[in-house]
Amino acid sequence: MSVVRVLAAVLGALVVVATGWSVIGTVVVPRRVHSVITRSVARGVNWVFERVADVVGPSYERRDRVLAFQGPVQLIVQLGAWLALFELGFGLLLWPFVHVLRDCFEQAASSLTTLGIVPSASGRQTAVDVLAGFAGLGTVALQIGYLPTLYAAFNRRETLVTMLDSRGSVPSWGPELLARTHYGLGSGVSAVSELPDLFDQWESWSADVQESHSTYTTLIRFRSPRALSNWVTAQLAVMDAAAMYLALLPSAPRPISARLCLRGGFTCLTTIARALRIPVPEDADPAQGISLTYEEFEAAVDRLRAVNFPIERSTEEAWLDFLGWRVNYEQAAYALAWVVDAPPALWSGPRRRGDRPMAPERPLLRKATKDPKQVDR
Repeated sequence: MSVVRVLAAVLGALVVVATGWSVIGTVVVPRRVHSVITRSVARGVNWVFERVADVVGPSYERRDRVLAFQGPVQLIVQLGAWLALFELGFGLLLWPFVHVLRDCFEQAASSLTTLGIVPSASGRQTAVDVLAGFAGLGTVALQIGYLPTLYAAFNRRETLVTMLDSRGSVPSWGPELLARTHYGLGSGVSAVSELPDLFDQWESWSADVQESHSTYTTLIRFRSPRALSNWVTAQLAVMDAAAMYLALLPSAPRPISARLCLRGGFTCLTTIARALRIPVPEDADPAQGISLTYEEFEAAVDRLRAVNFPIERSTEEAWLDFLGWRVNYEQAAYALAWVVDAPPALWSGPRRRGDRPMAPERPLLRKATKDPKQVDR
């Protein structure tokens, strides 16, 4: 038995251990475990999809259709990478007992796939083959069991995002949510008093998304069924709405709901950003300011005044409070919106391809008449 084969077997054992650690850390351990393997796969898949999206063209809807495959493809490539590394590791482990290196990898592949087409010639080979069979079968089984957990978390996330789309349209924007809530989606009856209930829902949503998306980071790139809908812009819109609610209505009912929504929201965004190794501060300093300008905030307040939103403070006074809240979450939200190529919603930061911000869609108001011939179809 040569020294080279022994060293190769040691290297193979290290590869098997590192790959097993990656599998267990990714799909079993209920917290984020950093793995070079999963991180490298994610970077490679993301790079490819970004290049393809660039080729597709400037249309955001077309790019969104391409990027919708990004998360699922990452899961498939990740499984393939684990199996390939197990093949490499167990093949090297067999080399001291099998003289031809090619035969080592054929035997390892036979064991990993549990086909058994290459028989073992000794007890030591059999032991390695059994371990390889457990590793291959276990990895595939864990990945299959992992999928229901991922899609259950995705469905929980998207349920509230879809409800927000009907409340505030897409792409999501905080001031638009406040305006539409005030005029009751055309009913003429203000529903501002119902905002605290909405904030309570999104506090719970933030806790759920923080836990699931920081543990299973592939979920971050799972896109909403609707092109202009996205979980990052949706949460940012709700948080902006909560910040404006507190800044403009100091005597508003149940302010604690808005405060808890903001606290849960920026904790969620910051935790997920750090899971992706995006540098965000522990405690933001209001003195550093925010990217959003006072003029943009003033225009949003004017939008609210146009629907007679019950504003209690001047724009200048409200701006200082709003800035104090937004500085806690703007950096993390903008970074995540950039990473996932979220729809270019208002107040959601720049995009990689320089997309111009899009105002929320506003349907035309049409009413039926008594004369069937005059109904606008």
